[in-house]
Amino acid sequence: MKYAYVYVLDTMADWELGFVTAELNSGQYFKNRGSRLPVRTVGASNRPITTKGGMTIVPDVTIDEITHETTAVLLLPGADNWKDPVNGPIIEKAKQLLDAGGNVAAICGATLALADAGLLDDRQHTSNSREYLNLFSPAYKGAARYKDEKAVVDGNLITTGSAGALELAREVIALLDLFAEETLDAWYNYFTTGEPQYFYTMMGTLQENNS
Repeated sequence: MKYAYVYVLDTMADWELGFVTAELNSGQYFKNRGSRLPVRTVGASNRPITTKGGMTIVPDVTIDEITHETTAVLLLPGADNWKDPVNGPIIEKAKQLLDAGGNVAAICGATLALADAGLLDDRQHTSNSREYLNLFSPAYKGAARYKDEKAVVDGNLITTGSAGALELAREVIALLDLFAEETLDAWYNYFTTGEPQYFYTMMGTLQENNS
């Protein structure tokens, strides 16, 4: 069994992983109908954390329980306290996964943690801005590989800025090949525009792929 692991930490931005976790865990639009990718929360310890929105989350597992064999993707949310040393082990785990060919997706403040660890120095990436990484990460040496885009995929690493929650979901779904291409296009267009036509198109693609 493979899982989508979500690292949870105090002050995490609740909304930034909402699109991707809902779609992975429910499997409602997967091209393999009836399948899903279960989401498991990961903590630095078993201690409950409190999100920026005030929700309490008790981690399902701790970092040492994550293996490459059980990881479909590791999702790293934004938060205000990524600089806390308690978060160091999950970044080390991200490095191990990337080196082993595993998938990692980081948004907002999590990209800063990756920058601090040198994981963006040799990979194309994005974040809240190039200036954000230069200002808050003295160790950052990847400015030449920074791209002014909402989401950047470099091999098995996906990075987005704080406004890229929808793009992060799209790129994770594409990387894992979970939706039919036409379903993913319609899904993204619907949530970016709100136009009902795209919702009906999306539902039509599910019927076509199910027939």
